[in-house]
Amino acid sequence: MNLVSINPATGVLLKTLPGWDERALEQCLQRVARVTPAWAAQPLAARAALLRQTAVLLRARKATLARLITQEMGKLLAEAHAEIEKCAWGCEYYAEQGARFLGAEVIPTEAAKSYVCYEPLGTVLAVMPWNFPFWQVFRCAVPALMAGNTVLLKHASNVPQCALAIEELFGNAGFPADVFRTLLIENRQVERVIADARVHAVSVTGSVTAGRAVAAAAGAHLKKTVLELGGSDAFIVLEDADLESTVTHAVTSRFLNAGQSCIAAKRMIVLDDVADEFVQRLKAALERLLPGDPLADTTTLAPLARADLRDELHVQVRESIAQGAQPVTGCAPLEGRGNYYAASLLDRVEPGMRAYDAELFGPVACVIRARDEHDAVRIANDTRFGLGASVWTQDSARGERIARALRCGAAFVNGIVKSDPRLPFGGIKDSGYGRELSHHGLHEFVNIKTVWIK
Repeated sequence: MNLVSINPATGVLLKTLPGWDERALEQCLQRVARVTPAWAAQPLAARAALLRQTAVLLRARKATLARLITQEMGKLLAEAHAEIEKCAWGCEYYAEQGARFLGAEVIPTEAAKSYVCYEPLGTVLAVMPWNFPFWQVFRCAVPALMAGNTVLLKHASNVPQCALAIEELFGNAGFPADVFRTLLIENRQVERVIADARVHAVSVTGSVTAGRAVAAAAGAHLKKTVLELGGSDAFIVLEDADLESTVTHAVTSRFLNAGQSCIAAKRMIVLDDVADEFVQRLKAALERLLPGDPLADTTTLAPLARADLRDELHVQVRESIAQGAQPVTGCAPLEGRGNYYAASLLDRVEPGMRAYDAELFGPVACVIRARDEHDAVRIANDTRFGLGASVWTQDSARGERIARALRCGAAFVNGIVKSDPRLPFGGIKDSGYGRELSHHGLHEFVNIKTVWIK
């Protein structure tokens, strides 16, 4: 089995890497198991110092790493630069806050001394996707490492160079050998790793199907899991929203990373009073997006990461149109090299259509019209997903009231949904369970231990 790296913008083969056999995997697991106790014993200050050095290296190598991201998975170069910067921020945040998050919590009882402490679980397996090939890994690995866990990365098979670059980065920053390792294995080998007694927990970011499979395997061995899965985020536009600003944010929220984000604004729920104008403004904005070389500063629409993803997206769009959705612009693959899909807009999407019920992972905006704010909330909650949502209004109190009524892991008012090291990130329903980031994410992979002394 080989891992193949292909440039999504050109279709050109970049690199082929041989996958590991069972012997290579076993050797890696043995090495990681040997260093796990020593890493857990490292002082918090020493772990924090290594994270700070990782941030320094990320910024020093930003140009090279960003170019690698763009060439291997296709996102715009400016977006890749921002991704590397966010990884550096995450490292610095946990270096600064980790000791406070992991400090003992004294709880007065009848004992002479009683408190809760936080101890590492051991080794965390991170099964990560390709769409944010550095940030997805860092937002899982950095708090896990700060907590004293070792980390195994099973990255998406189409970004093997990014996976190895991350391992090299941690090593160059001074982390002891084998504290963070990349596994060059196939998906079918993941269950074997989960079952291994030397692995103690699993974090997955990916599809609902992948999450169910990993959760089932981990559950069979009573291992802790955190699942961040699909999303179909609502983008609720009320009649008093500033449409010029709202449309600008709608384009960013939906078309960042060519729409390949779990927290993209996939369902734009617009009140009838402003729906026609919103659709007209959004159409004009989308038709200004310029596909092209993602390394070029002038390009504003990137390719999809793989050809099969583009093909599946087009099937979803065609079926939605056949079911009654109105194509406004785009709605077709672009001719020529690369996995490009036109910036697209579907209007009058309704229940029963693919675009209403499924997650469209690509540059397609879907407008669902609502009678009033109560209808908008009903529609927003009428989904099997529950990751994020946003509300757009000039009345922040009204926006907050609606945000509290939305069944999801994060609700933003007059801002696009985004992950932030300071805030917990994750979802409910088919979007998964558990949290990443903030102290909530750090505490997912620790033993929350009570100590009672008389």
